[in-house]
Amino acid sequence: MTKRVLIEVDGGSRGNPGPAAYGAVLKDAETGAVIAEDGTRIGVATNNVAEYSGLIAGLRLAEAHAPGAEIEVRLDSKLVVEQMSGRWKIKHPEMRSLAAEATRLAPDGTTYTWVPRERNLHADRLVNEALDGKRDGVSVPGDEDSLIEEIESPAAAAEGDAPASIQSQARGWSAGSSTPTTLVLVRHGVTAHTVDKRFSGGLASSNPGLSDDGRAQVRATAEWLAPIAERVEAVIASPVRRTRESAEIVAEVLGRPLTEEPGFAEMEFGVWDGMTFGEVAKAHPEGLDAWLGSLDVAPEGGESFRVVEERVLEGLQRVLDAHAGRTVVVVSHVTPIKTLVAHAVNAPLDSVFRMELSPASVTVVSFFNGGADGLEPRTSMRLYNALPPARDAFSDPTAW
Repeated sequence: MTKRVLIEVDGGSRGNPGPAAYGAVLKDAETGAVIAEDGTRIGVATNNVAEYSGLIAGLRLAEAHAPGAEIEVRLDSKLVVEQMSGRWKIKHPEMRSLAAEATRLAPDGTTYTWVPRERNLHADRLVNEALDGKRDGVSVPGDEDSLIEEIESPAAAAEGDAPASIQSQARGWSAGSSTPTTLVLVRHGVTAHTVDKRFSGGLASSNPGLSDDGRAQVRATAEWLAPIAERVEAVIASPVRRTRESAEIVAEVLGRPLTEEPGFAEMEFGVWDGMTFGEVAKAHPEGLDAWLGSLDVAPEGGESFRVVEERVLEGLQRVLDAHAGRTVVVVSHVTPIKTLVAHAVNAPLDSVFRMELSPASVTVVSFFNGGADGLEPRTSMRLYNALPPARDAFSDPTAW
């Protein structure tokens, strides 16, 4: 009989509140072997409710599979750890009821340990798999369903561990596949126009190249991505000079082939190109007001947001068709990346006005199966506007 167990717990909500799920893993504390795991959707809830729900689920796993064992619970929620350890008061009524249920299930001597998110990746993965509709409920290693789930998991397919018969089906949007096509979206580094906050469009623009700072930014990002190089099939660039130069650096560092996708070029700003926002407001006030007021209005000689959306999504489909079930790095611009994010999270296009995107930042979106097997296409935004540790404290990219 197992004498000591670890319970690793996570919970998350896409929206807070929003669609929520929890993940709980029960492990033998001596060997680290997984005894059982649970990833379950709980409807619309907050992050805190999801975290507590995961804790309760983990304690129930211990009750069912390791009765009488000594328990240590590990979470990346400081709130739950401190409240369950009795150091913080629980003010919210819903939290009190959840904490009371957890206390009832926890044997005497149960301890609670805070861990950083990067040390809680197993439970975090279960949360995202549940939210993405890839699993729902308890599984035990050795069960037939668990084995199939492990074989079909994105991690297994990415590492090439799945049997050939499974891998041959694991292609992006194809029927029966749970292997995503993942786009690692990298914004280009800074140019002189970026620093001066000037409108800088696509191929019809003045097309400035990267500055020395921009090259350094992109190289730092590429080196940060280097641990996932083996998972990357190709680097895809917008044909615009600054993105092509950025992509060449990324492709060199990752050791991957470089291709171009014209659909991912920046919006054309027409007569505004090279001007600051203030200069445009002074020289073209009515045109600027109309552009800000409608997604269908374009600057004189330029493109509207709707036109850009159409060509970006056409480019996306070409990439999904060509690289189904694989991971690619796409080096692009502010407007196309924001457009892809809005599409991935099913947000209205005008949400692009409420997103910030730093130069040489990393955003990750995945596109799952749908269509041929009767399922709706599914998408997942896994990371947004992340920067390497030299510029910001973000987790190891291998986490996603």
